[in-house]
Amino acid sequence: MYPGNGKLSHVTTDFTCRIRMLVLVAGIAVLSPRADAQSAAVTFRIEAGEIRTPLAADAGDATRGRAAAAARDGGNCQLCHALPDMQAVFAGTLAPPLHGVGARLTEGQLRLRVVDSSVVNRDTIMPAYYRVDGLRQVAAAFREKPILSAQQVEDVVAYLKTLR
Repeated sequence: MYPGNGKLSHVTTDFTCRIRMLVLVAGIAVLSPRADAQSAAVTFRIEAGEIRTPLAADAGDATRGRAAAAARDGGNCQLCHALPDMQAVFAGTLAPPLHGVGARLTEGQLRLRVVDSSVVNRDTIMPAYYRVDGLRQVAAAFREKPILSAQQVEDVVAYLKTLR
């Protein structure tokens, strides 16, 4: 893929990966729980690889979900994912593009991935946006606080469902 000998290619690839990880860590560091995010009382039930029951009483709103997905203090999804309807200058390449994700995954599967993608892939670099227990390296001010509120999770899921 890279010109030159295999060693240079490996070094270049390793350097690129390290830079991408630094960008990812810096981006996640700016994610902070929103004022309306709930504290320790986050509950959800995983059934057959899905969270079938909505987390909030109100239905998700795709417009609000798109805004939450794009917000630096919200999902900041384009940091790692390419999104078809967002023209981010630095669209992410660390995670799969989200084109067509609404057609590939059910609402419950999408909800699980937003809540805690480590259930699906234990080696993921994606943060848990709603789970709060068992997390490591969380600043004291943010412990027991989800990044997204239950309603924001539902809004992001509604937005992702539109990506067909």
